[in-house]
Amino acid sequence: MKTVSRLGLAALLCGLAVPGLSADPYTMQMRRQPDFGKMQRLGRTMFFDTALSASGEQSCASCHDPASAYGPPDGRPVQPGGRDGTALGFRATPSLRYLQNLPPFTEHRFDDDVDESVDQGPAGGHDWDGRAASLHEQSGLALLSPTEMANASEAELVQRLRRAPYAGEFRATFGADALDSVPEAFAWAVLALEMFQQDPAQFHPYSSKYDAVLRGRATLSPQEARGLALFNDEAKGNCASCHPSTVSAATGAFPAFTDHGHIALGVPRNRSLPANRDAGFHDLGLCGPERRDLAANRDHCGAFRTPTLRNVALRKAFFHNGVLHTLEEVMQFYVTRDLDPQRWYGRGADGRVDPYDDLPGELKKNVNTDPPFDRAPGSKPALSEAEIADVIAFLKTLTDGHEGP
Repeated sequence: MKTVSRLGLAALLCGLAVPGLSADPYTMQMRRQPDFGKMQRLGRTMFFDTALSASGEQSCASCHDPASAYGPPDGRPVQPGGRDGTALGFRATPSLRYLQNLPPFTEHRFDDDVDESVDQGPAGGHDWDGRAASLHEQSGLALLSPTEMANASEAELVQRLRRAPYAGEFRATFGADALDSVPEAFAWAVLALEMFQQDPAQFHPYSSKYDAVLRGRATLSPQEARGLALFNDEAKGNCASCHPSTVSAATGAFPAFTDHGHIALGVPRNRSLPANRDAGFHDLGLCGPERRDLAANRDHCGAFRTPTLRNVALRKAFFHNGVLHTLEEVMQFYVTRDLDPQRWYGRGADGRVDPYDDLPGELKKNVNTDPPFDRAPGSKPALSEAEIADVIAFLKTLTDGHEGP
């Protein structure tokens, strides 16, 4: 049988309970051993089915568009959803590509490719705050989220599956009684969605120009090569400190362009989001409001998981709140955040610029100050305009679907 995620089919076959689900059908059904190909085909059908949403207008693909590397299809900061299709949350849609090696969340990461004796801090988990341990858990959250697919309960989602034109395929995949029990049927549904996301051609094709370079089948242009050097330079872009660009020395895996860590960048408050009309509301990432288990650890507040930079040139909304809309803006933010704070931040009640204006009071101390953020007002940015253009040229080599030399 084809290898799938550690927490998905492996749990099914070994009879292990899967965290985050309301029942344990994996143990109850482990001897059925559903066919991987059937699960994957069923999951694909479900992924594109708008009838699985409360509005009847939204599918998983509505926010995770295949043409956009399974990321958002447009430049809206957040994608609309909910029971009427107009509800807006407060987080941008991440890409679903290159998540196959994303580990469950941990507060203490030890990286074999850096120094396995050094605690690198929080890392892993799906969603911006790492609260979902696996792809199937993440899928379950989206199906029930009031601002996404907005099913009021597992039972409502299962009712939709029972009415689906592929209900027979569902039963043929998981058993004749697969839709009889709500907890089991819901667990099978998210397992099918997870299995679809194990399709390498769709979700981790490694087909960018940079992958061709790593295979010795292409060469970076002079500008792209300069961009890569700046990307890796600890005193310049320092991008590789969170987005490693080299083949793993420990495993030989091609780079995911993320270390899966969680970091506070001091991203500007996005005042276009309805939630932010409340001056007292703050999205604190690891500290909530979506997850509550780490709320007491104030050192984690404001930290969000580092996304992959693969296919980043296709995005039109950046950071967890979608506040910026071009790679040029993002790079300018990185090199001028603390040099020109009035460019990025609003003003407080006293009329003064309020740096890191999406973090309250004492939590501002959590914001990262490593290069290129290590510059004081009046000093020279870490990257010039020409160097920024070089880095962006390199980032464009990370787009899947490269053809030619």
